[in-house]
Amino acid sequence: MPSPLTHDDPVAFGAYRLIARLGSGGMGTVYLARSAGGRTVAVKTMHARIASDHAFRTRFRLEVDAARVIGGQFGAAVVDADPLAETPWLATEYVLGPPLDEAVELAGPLPEASVRVLGAALCTALGQLHRSDVVHRDLKPSNIMVTAYGPKVIDFGIARAIGDDRLTSTGAAVGTPAFMSPEQATGQEHTSAGDVFALAGVLVFAAAGQGPFGHGQPADLLYRVRYGDPNLTNVPPALAEILRRCLAKDPAQRPTTDRLAAELHGGGGEFADHLPHTLLAEIARRATEVWQFAPARLPAPFGATPETAVPVPNTGPSRRRLLLAGGGLATVAAAGAGAWWWRGQQAGDDEPTEETAGATRNLDSLWQRASGYDPMDLAPVQPHAVNDLVLLGVDACEAKGGGSKWQSRTGELSWQIAVDGSRAYRLAKWGAGDPETQTPPPLPVETIDLADGTTKETVTRLSDVNSALGANQLLCVSDGVLYMAVGRGKYYYDGMLASQSWSLRAVDADTGRTLWRKDLPKRPDKSRRMHFLAAKVVGNRLVTLQETQEWKIRVVVRDVRTGQISWDKPYEVEAPDGLRSALATDGRHLYLGAGPLQCLRLSDGKQMWKTKSGTYYGPPTLKAGVLYAVAEGVGVIAVDAVGGDVTWSEKGDSEDHASVDWAPVIGTKYAYYKNGVVLRAIDIATHRTALTYTTTGDRFFAHERRKVIIAVDDDNAAAFPLR
Repeated sequence: MPSPLTHDDPVAFGAYRLIARLGSGGMGTVYLARSAGGRTVAVKTMHARIASDHAFRTRFRLEVDAARVIGGQFGAAVVDADPLAETPWLATEYVLGPPLDEAVELAGPLPEASVRVLGAALCTALGQLHRSDVVHRDLKPSNIMVTAYGPKVIDFGIARAIGDDRLTSTGAAVGTPAFMSPEQATGQEHTSAGDVFALAGVLVFAAAGQGPFGHGQPADLLYRVRYGDPNLTNVPPALAEILRRCLAKDPAQRPTTDRLAAELHGGGGEFADHLPHTLLAEIARRATEVWQFAPARLPAPFGATPETAVPVPNTGPSRRRLLLAGGGLATVAAAGAGAWWWRGQQAGDDEPTEETAGATRNLDSLWQRASGYDPMDLAPVQPHAVNDLVLLGVDACEAKGGGSKWQSRTGELSWQIAVDGSRAYRLAKWGAGDPETQTPPPLPVETIDLADGTTKETVTRLSDVNSALGANQLLCVSDGVLYMAVGRGKYYYDGMLASQSWSLRAVDADTGRTLWRKDLPKRPDKSRRMHFLAAKVVGNRLVTLQETQEWKIRVVVRDVRTGQISWDKPYEVEAPDGLRSALATDGRHLYLGAGPLQCLRLSDGKQMWKTKSGTYYGPPTLKAGVLYAVAEGVGVIAVDAVGGDVTWSEKGDSEDHASVDWAPVIGTKYAYYKNGVVLRAIDIATHRTALTYTTTGDRFFAHERRKVIIAVDDDNAAAFPLR
């Protein structure tokens, strides 16, 4: 996902004016840029600190040469370059399509026909490179862009001429361990046969969702590459037989690219004809998205000093690779219970402005009403925004004026409601069942008529679920599928019983069919802790914060198609209830707070960076590539989501009143959070307090359509302007 330019980024390189950042790493930065004539390009640059090193400059020049050799049909066409400039740069076409790793994350393992046509096209691309006596040496899924017209090979940062070892130390292994050839892993000569080995690994990844030698530490991967047998279990048998020969330890036993291309595909049909519809839709989305990027630049830090800045060092590798052509991350996601909601019309004229309200005057709420919280509830009230309404459990009110719209009679609780766009769903409660037979009433899953709160449609009735159980949760809705945690067994008025059984289910919102169910751990008698704090669908993953034991939280990520756990790791927090804030995710990463800030890779849970101990951060909010959180004793900070570096921190007097119990709400102009007894609006440009509002709220949600913040506590709900 493109992120704003920093205050010290250049204005342009050559004829190309910079628009946004696409990524940054140890070698340099990649920008999105546009010419005066409207051509959009990706500009790759080298960091100034290494530009004076002759070896790095030589490698950059060779990268430009290799990109020109492969050309625009099989690579990102070189538009312009100046490797001799003070800051060397390379401008290429902006490729309209995702990297292969993101494509597989989005669409899942590709069908055999897609893998075969992909492999044949890549053979042709590598063949062209090899005929010019150049080898790539770092072929991997992230270096292959998938377009409607065929794949493009990118990132020639360590490509070199065959037989030229001047830029490689003897015995050094250069490349990506999971996709290295055995000879490359030992620092030996990497020939065109080494690229064939890497290509086979890429095709295994495309077909099975993981490389032939799995995951792990570099040393473990290098050992498996050199001595282990490839894992081709999930590769179609006919394709596996071809790729097994390509993965031979002896380079002489591997086929040439021409021979491999002939075995993979006969050459019939257009490339797009062989791609799954989900992937074609993502390519089309990116083709449209490229024209929607507007130039954006972060302001310079305001009076930043070592004493006032909050240190958030990068303790892990950069989570964004340098790509010659990037693009927005494919995030097919629907928010879980409460948080960021879709954009709509502008706010009305009744909001106070700085001119009318004064930048230092404390302001009142737009409206206030009862929150509808019952002390018997198992969780606090969580508002939901849909169209122009705010749903507070059984109550619905107008977001702008707070006036009552309707009240539901079905008794659902706020965590039994989920919103998907302009549709609202609920798990309706119907009492405790027959008191003599203890037969529980079935659980109706319904859509809500937003005009009057009545049932618009009954999606299904789950006959094996007790609708009276207060811990039934509708976690989220995404892509026509409802995800819920539901229970069966005897009703208990004040929590859960050990005799009850619970499951996580996916239900088709159109047909009412249960797509899958997975058992959940039992709760001890009289427990009041529900199974999930937050959930969100990101691509083909259901990301959850699950309370597997009392007060013990784990990050559990599942495949939305099967419910199988992709990965699961502990999340140690002191105050878990604040995690009911929305999950902060982009298409490939999950960001966590309630302690240190950290970034986890969604594909496998690997920690990409984490702040040092000593500073406590509340749950974060992600917006436009920037991570916002409240730091204890400091206030709001903004962090570069790519590497975990602080962009700015709040200036002024925060002392110990900054609340770290909830994620900040981010508007276009202000960042909002609770400080003492007020809701502070921190100017994103100056990093100082611009406005304050008296509030009793301790949980804050954005209603983007009506440009208001909904603040909730156990007694009241109130609205404040969102700007």
